[in-house]
Amino acid sequence: MLHSPDRGLRLLGVDAKKVKDVIITHLHYDHVGNFGLFPAATFHLQDEEMAYATGRHMAQGFFSQAYEVDEVVAMVREAYKGRVRFHDGDAELAPGLSLHRIGGHTKGLQVVRVRTRAGWIVLASDAAHLYANMNDTRPFPIVFDLGAMVEGYRRLRELADSPDFIVPGHDPLVMRRYAPPRAGLRGIAVRLDRRPKP
Repeated sequence: MLHSPDRGLRLLGVDAKKVKDVIITHLHYDHVGNFGLFPAATFHLQDEEMAYATGRHMAQGFFSQAYEVDEVVAMVREAYKGRVRFHDGDAELAPGLSLHRIGGHTKGLQVVRVRTRAGWIVLASDAAHLYANMNDTRPFPIVFDLGAMVEGYRRLRELADSPDFIVPGHDPLVMRRYAPPRAGLRGIAVRLDRRPKP
């Protein structure tokens, strides 16, 4: 919310206009949008997430409140342009990079597993907003399927080499536990290929 994705990537030496693949963990307003910043990209999304975000549950404010209809419609437009690659469950995108449908928070939430020099890490997105959600089994209150959310905590632990290598989607502790790539990026980006502080 503090930096646009293209600015954040530029600070890391990446040109957003040249990015070829963008993983959309789910279609909530804080995880999607800015499609125009990635004109060369294919967007990776679970079938279940698109069906959920455009289906019957969106008639209920409890489920639709975290979606922006214009961003969902924009993703539908990207699908019609052939720029969305849909996945039905787990998928390997490249050696050392895979997607895993967890569900729970939304019907089609996916997490990202990445092989680093420290081992397998999992970018949990909103499968665990905060460390406490997973570590204390205290589910986040925005949820589609509570059972799937709690079962997702077990799945996250299976996918990562260590519970320390599960990176929650919204916990400010992530920025304190992991070191920045360089001093000027403190509070903006962290290195996930090194063991975090306890």
